[in-house]
Amino acid sequence: MNIDIIGVPIDLGADRRGVDMGPSAIRYAHLQQRLQSLGCQVEDKGNLEAPLAETCQITEPTLKYIDCIVPMARRVAGAVSTSIQSGRIPLVLGGDHSIALGSVRGAARQKKIGVLWVDAHADFNTAQTTPSGNIHGMPLAALCGLGDPRLTSLWSGENLPALNPHKVAVIGARDLDPGEKQNLKQAGVMVMGMEQIDRLTMFRVMEEALAHISQDVDGIYLSFDLDSLDPRHAPGVGTPVPGGLTYREAHLACEMVAETGKLLGLDLVEVNPILDVQNTTAALAVELALSALGRRIWAG
Repeated sequence: MNIDIIGVPIDLGADRRGVDMGPSAIRYAHLQQRLQSLGCQVEDKGNLEAPLAETCQITEPTLKYIDCIVPMARRVAGAVSTSIQSGRIPLVLGGDHSIALGSVRGAARQKKIGVLWVDAHADFNTAQTTPSGNIHGMPLAALCGLGDPRLTSLWSGENLPALNPHKVAVIGARDLDPGEKQNLKQAGVMVMGMEQIDRLTMFRVMEEALAHISQDVDGIYLSFDLDSLDPRHAPGVGTPVPGGLTYREAHLACEMVAETGKLLGLDLVEVNPILDVQNTTAALAVELALSALGRRIWAG
Protein backbone atom coordinates (compact mmCIF):
# COMPACT_ATOMS: atom_id res chain seq x y z
CA MET A 1 0.00 0.00 0.00
CA ASN A 2 1.43 3.36 -1.08
CA ILE A 3 0.61 6.38 1.09
CA ASP A 4 1.14 10.10 0.52
CA ILE A 5 1.12 12.24 3.67
CA ILE A 6 -0.17 15.74 2.89
CA GLY A 7 -0.18 18.38 5.61
CA VAL A 8 -2.61 21.30 5.54
CA PRO A 9 -1.71 23.70 8.39
CA ILE A 10 -4.76 25.97 8.35
CA ASP A 11 -7.04 27.15 11.15
CA LEU A 12 -9.02 29.85 9.33
CA GLY A 13 -12.18 27.76 9.16
CA ALA A 14 -12.60 27.77 12.94
CA ASP A 15 -12.93 30.30 15.73
CA ARG A 16 -10.09 28.84 17.79
CA ARG A 17 -6.43 29.08 16.86
CA GLY A 18 -4.11 26.10 17.06
CA VAL A 19 -5.28 23.42 14.63
CA ASP A 20 -2.78 24.74 12.12
CA MET A 21 -0.21 22.88 14.25
CA GLY A 22 -2.16 19.62 13.91
CA PRO A 23 -0.08 18.19 11.05
CA SER A 24 3.12 18.63 13.05
CA ALA A 25 1.59 17.07 16.14
CA ILE A 26 0.39 14.02 14.21
CA ARG A 27 3.75 13.58 12.53
CA TYR A 28 5.46 13.94 15.93
CA ALA A 29 3.40 10.97 17.11
CA HIS A 30 5.53 8.81 14.75
CA LEU A 31 3.01 8.67 11.92
CA GLN A 32 5.43 7.76 9.16
CA GLN A 33 7.29 5.15 11.20
CA ARG A 34 4.03 3.51 12.30
CA LEU A 35 2.75 3.38 8.74
CA GLN A 36 6.00 1.84 7.56
CA SER A 37 5.76 -0.78 10.30
CA LEU A 38 2.40 -1.71 8.76
CA GLY A 39 4.22 -2.42 5.50
CA CYS A 40 3.17 0.77 3.75
CA GLN A 41 5.40 2.61 1.33
CA VAL A 42 5.17 6.19 2.61
CA GLU A 43 6.10 9.49 1.03
CA ASP A 44 5.66 12.60 3.14
CA LYS A 45 4.83 15.42 0.75
CA GLY A 46 5.28 18.01 3.49
CA ASN A 47 2.83 20.80 4.15
CA LEU A 48 0.98 22.70 1.46
CA GLU A 49 1.50 26.42 1.49
CA ALA A 50 -1.03 27.96 3.86
CA PRO A 51 -1.89 31.63 4.38
CA LEU A 52 -1.02 33.26 7.68
CA ALA A 53 -4.11 34.19 9.64
CA GLU A 54 -2.63 37.61 10.33
CA THR A 55 -2.56 38.35 6.59
CA CYS A 56 -6.22 37.39 6.05
CA GLN A 57 -9.29 39.48 6.75
CA ILE A 58 -12.93 38.75 7.47
CA THR A 59 -14.74 40.48 4.62
CA GLU A 60 -18.00 38.53 4.98
CA PRO A 61 -19.20 37.71 8.53
CA THR A 62 -21.18 34.65 7.41
CA LEU A 63 -18.24 33.31 5.36
CA LYS A 64 -15.21 34.11 7.48
CA TYR A 65 -11.86 34.15 5.66
CA ILE A 66 -13.36 32.78 2.45
CA ASP A 67 -10.84 34.69 0.32
CA CYS A 68 -7.99 32.75 1.94
CA ILE A 69 -9.74 29.42 2.36
CA VAL A 70 -10.73 28.91 -1.29
CA PRO A 71 -7.16 29.15 -2.71
CA MET A 72 -6.03 26.75 0.02
CA ALA A 73 -8.79 24.30 -0.91
CA ARG A 74 -7.69 24.45 -4.55
CA ARG A 75 -4.15 23.45 -3.57
CA VAL A 76 -5.46 20.58 -1.46
CA ALA A 77 -7.70 19.36 -4.28
CA GLY A 78 -4.78 19.36 -6.68
CA ALA A 79 -2.52 17.43 -4.31
CA VAL A 80 -5.14 14.80 -3.51
CA SER A 81 -6.17 14.41 -7.14
CA THR A 82 -2.54 13.89 -8.16
CA SER A 83 -2.00 11.34 -5.41
CA ILE A 84 -5.01 9.23 -6.37
CA GLN A 85 -4.20 9.50 -10.07
CA SER A 86 -0.78 8.05 -9.22
CA GLY A 87 -2.39 5.03 -7.58
CA ARG A 88 -1.58 6.17 -4.05
CA ILE A 89 -3.73 6.81 -0.97
CA PRO A 90 -3.63 10.43 0.25
CA LEU A 91 -3.55 10.82 4.04
CA VAL A 92 -4.45 14.46 4.61
CA LEU A 93 -3.56 16.01 7.96
CA GLY A 94 -5.48 19.04 9.23
CA GLY A 95 -5.92 21.68 10.02
CA ASP A 96 -9.60 22.40 10.48
CA HIS A 97 -12.31 20.56 8.57
CA SER A 98 -12.55 23.22 5.87
CA ILE A 99 -9.67 21.34 4.22
CA ALA A 100 -12.20 18.74 3.06
CA LEU A 101 -13.48 21.31 0.56
CA GLY A 102 -10.30 20.43 -1.30
CA SER A 103 -9.43 16.89 -0.23
CA VAL A 104 -12.80 15.29 -0.95
CA ARG A 105 -13.24 17.32 -4.14
CA GLY A 106 -9.78 16.24 -5.31
CA ALA A 107 -10.73 12.59 -4.78
CA ALA A 108 -14.05 13.10 -6.57
CA ARG A 109 -12.21 14.48 -9.60
CA GLN A 110 -10.56 11.09 -10.08
CA LYS A 111 -13.15 8.61 -8.82
CA LYS A 112 -16.84 8.19 -8.13
CA ILE A 113 -16.79 8.13 -4.36
CA GLY A 114 -18.91 7.48 -1.31
CA VAL A 115 -18.00 9.51 1.76
CA LEU A 116 -17.98 8.52 5.42
CA TRP A 117 -17.94 11.71 7.52
CA VAL A 118 -17.11 10.87 11.14
CA ASP A 119 -17.77 13.99 13.19
CA ALA A 120 -19.61 15.41 16.18
CA HIS A 121 -20.97 17.95 13.69
CA ALA A 122 -22.42 17.41 10.22
CA ASP A 123 -20.68 20.46 8.72
CA PHE A 124 -23.79 21.03 6.60
CA ASN A 125 -24.40 24.72 7.16
CA THR A 126 -24.51 27.42 4.53
CA ALA A 127 -24.07 31.19 4.81
CA GLN A 128 -27.82 31.37 5.38
CA THR A 129 -27.96 28.84 8.24
CA THR A 130 -24.61 29.26 10.02
CA PRO A 131 -24.73 30.71 13.53
CA SER A 132 -20.99 31.43 13.54
CA GLY A 133 -19.84 32.13 9.98
CA ASN A 134 -17.10 29.53 10.42
CA ILE A 135 -16.45 27.71 7.15
CA HIS A 136 -15.33 24.50 8.90
CA GLY A 137 -19.06 24.04 9.54
CA MET A 138 -19.87 24.14 5.80
CA PRO A 139 -17.65 21.82 3.75
CA LEU A 140 -19.93 18.81 3.46
CA ALA A 141 -22.87 20.96 2.39
CA ALA A 142 -20.70 22.65 -0.24
CA LEU A 143 -19.43 19.31 -1.53
CA CYS A 144 -23.05 18.23 -1.95
CA GLY A 145 -23.81 21.42 -3.91
CA LEU A 146 -25.37 23.59 -1.19
CA GLY A 147 -24.11 27.05 -0.31
CA ASP A 148 -22.04 29.85 -1.73
CA PRO A 149 -20.87 29.20 -5.33
CA ARG A 150 -17.26 29.92 -4.34
CA LEU A 151 -17.40 26.88 -2.03
CA THR A 152 -19.55 24.58 -4.14
CA SER A 153 -17.28 25.13 -7.15
CA LEU A 154 -13.63 25.93 -6.55
CA TRP A 155 -13.05 26.63 -10.25
CA SER A 156 -15.33 28.25 -12.79
CA GLY A 157 -17.00 25.73 -15.06
CA GLU A 158 -16.50 22.87 -12.60
CA ASN A 159 -19.16 20.17 -12.55
CA LEU A 160 -21.54 20.35 -9.60
CA PRO A 161 -21.90 18.90 -7.11
CA ALA A 162 -18.74 17.04 -6.13
CA LEU A 163 -20.78 14.46 -4.20
CA ASN A 164 -24.07 12.68 -4.51
CA PRO A 165 -25.62 13.34 -1.06
CA HIS A 166 -27.20 9.88 -1.18
CA LYS A 167 -23.66 8.45 -1.12
CA VAL A 168 -22.73 10.28 2.11
CA ALA A 169 -23.07 9.04 5.69
CA VAL A 170 -22.39 11.17 8.77
CA ILE A 171 -21.37 9.10 11.81
CA GLY A 172 -21.30 10.24 15.45
CA ALA A 173 -23.16 13.54 15.06
CA ARG A 174 -24.53 15.06 18.25
CA ASP A 175 -24.36 18.84 17.77
CA LEU A 176 -26.45 20.01 14.81
CA ASP A 177 -27.80 23.51 14.15
CA PRO A 178 -31.52 23.91 13.32
CA GLY A 179 -30.98 25.11 9.74
CA GLU A 180 -28.34 22.46 9.24
CA LYS A 181 -30.82 19.72 10.18
CA GLN A 182 -33.20 21.00 7.54
CA ASN A 183 -30.43 21.08 4.95
CA LEU A 184 -29.52 17.47 5.72
CA LYS A 185 -33.09 16.27 5.43
CA GLN A 186 -33.68 18.05 2.15
CA ALA A 187 -30.42 16.74 0.68
CA GLY A 188 -31.09 13.16 1.77
CA VAL A 189 -27.82 12.60 3.63
CA MET A 190 -27.71 9.58 5.96
CA VAL A 191 -27.04 10.76 9.52
CA MET A 192 -26.26 8.14 12.16
CA GLY A 193 -25.82 10.10 15.35
CA MET A 194 -24.88 9.01 18.83
CA GLU A 195 -28.46 7.99 19.59
CA GLN A 196 -28.40 5.46 16.77
CA ILE A 197 -24.98 4.21 17.87
CA ASP A 198 -26.25 3.79 21.45
CA ARG A 199 -29.36 1.94 20.32
CA LEU A 200 -27.96 -0.19 17.47
CA THR A 201 -24.24 -0.49 18.37
CA MET A 202 -21.43 0.86 16.25
CA PHE A 203 -21.17 -2.40 14.32
CA ARG A 204 -24.76 -2.19 13.06
CA VAL A 205 -24.49 1.53 12.32
CA MET A 206 -21.33 1.01 10.29
CA GLU A 207 -22.82 -1.96 8.44
CA GLU A 208 -25.75 0.20 7.36
CA ALA A 209 -23.62 3.23 6.54
CA LEU A 210 -21.08 1.31 4.47
CA ALA A 211 -23.81 -0.52 2.57
CA HIS A 212 -25.43 2.85 1.88
CA ILE A 213 -22.36 4.61 0.49
CA SER A 214 -20.37 1.81 -1.14
CA GLN A 215 -22.76 0.64 -3.85
CA ASP A 216 -22.02 1.80 -7.42
CA VAL A 217 -18.91 3.78 -6.42
CA ASP A 218 -15.22 3.32 -7.14
CA GLY A 219 -14.25 3.67 -3.51
CA ILE A 220 -14.73 5.32 -0.14
CA TYR A 221 -13.25 8.53 1.23
CA LEU A 222 -13.05 8.73 5.03
CA SER A 223 -13.06 12.22 6.53
CA PHE A 224 -12.41 11.83 10.26
CA ASP A 225 -12.77 14.70 12.71
CA LEU A 226 -11.21 13.89 16.07
CA ASP A 227 -14.00 15.72 17.88
CA SER A 228 -16.21 12.76 16.98
CA LEU A 229 -14.67 11.04 19.98
CA ASP A 230 -15.67 11.83 23.52
CA PRO A 231 -13.39 14.55 24.95
CA ARG A 232 -12.14 12.06 27.56
CA HIS A 233 -10.35 10.24 24.75
CA ALA A 234 -9.57 13.22 22.49
CA PRO A 235 -9.09 16.37 24.61
CA GLY A 236 -7.08 18.25 21.98
CA VAL A 237 -9.85 19.46 19.68
CA GLY A 238 -11.27 22.94 19.13
CA THR A 239 -14.97 22.11 19.43
CA PRO A 240 -15.35 19.27 21.97
CA VAL A 241 -18.84 17.87 22.55
CA PRO A 242 -19.55 15.48 25.45
CA GLY A 243 -21.08 12.10 24.79
CA GLY A 244 -18.99 11.09 21.81
CA LEU A 245 -17.49 7.91 20.42
CA THR A 246 -15.47 5.67 22.68
CA TYR A 247 -11.93 4.66 21.83
CA ARG A 248 -13.13 1.24 20.65
CA GLU A 249 -16.10 2.57 18.67
CA ALA A 250 -13.81 4.88 16.73
CA HIS A 251 -11.39 2.06 15.99
CA LEU A 252 -14.16 -0.28 14.95
CA ALA A 253 -15.43 2.30 12.46
CA CYS A 254 -11.97 2.57 10.92
CA GLU A 255 -11.43 -1.19 10.95
CA MET A 256 -14.69 -1.76 9.11
CA VAL A 257 -13.70 0.78 6.48
CA ALA A 258 -10.44 -1.12 6.00
CA GLU A 259 -12.34 -4.41 5.62
CA THR A 260 -14.21 -3.06 2.59
CA GLY A 261 -10.93 -2.81 0.67
CA LYS A 262 -12.32 0.36 -0.93
CA LEU A 263 -10.54 3.15 0.95
CA LEU A 264 -9.28 5.77 -1.51
CA GLY A 265 -8.25 8.54 0.87
CA LEU A 266 -8.37 9.74 4.45
CA ASP A 267 -8.58 13.06 6.31
CA LEU A 268 -7.55 13.46 9.96
CA VAL A 269 -8.65 16.89 11.13
CA GLU A 270 -9.16 19.28 14.05
CA VAL A 271 -6.23 18.12 16.21
CA ASN A 272 -5.31 21.15 18.33
CA PRO A 273 -2.01 20.67 20.21
CA ILE A 274 -2.60 23.82 22.28
CA LEU A 275 -5.57 22.14 23.93
CA ASP A 276 -4.14 18.61 23.99
CA VAL A 277 -2.69 16.65 26.91
CA GLN A 278 0.74 15.14 26.19
CA ASN A 279 -0.13 14.83 22.48
CA THR A 280 -2.83 12.28 23.32
CA THR A 281 -5.18 13.30 20.52
CA ALA A 282 -2.48 13.34 17.86
CA ALA A 283 -1.32 9.88 18.94
CA LEU A 284 -4.90 8.67 18.73
CA ALA A 285 -5.16 10.08 15.20
CA VAL A 286 -2.17 7.95 14.22
CA GLU A 287 -3.74 4.83 15.75
CA LEU A 288 -6.99 5.46 13.87
CA ALA A 289 -5.13 5.90 10.60
CA LEU A 290 -3.46 2.53 11.12
CA SER A 291 -6.84 0.90 11.75
CA ALA A 292 -8.32 2.47 8.61
CA LEU A 293 -5.37 1.22 6.58
CA GLY A 294 -5.71 -2.38 7.72
CA ARG A 295 -3.86 -2.92 10.97
CA ARG A 296 -5.07 -5.92 12.95
CA ILE A 297 -4.02 -6.73 16.52
CA TRP A 298 -4.96 -10.37 16.06
CA ALA A 299 -4.87 -12.04 12.68
CA GLY A 300 -4.84 -15.66 13.75
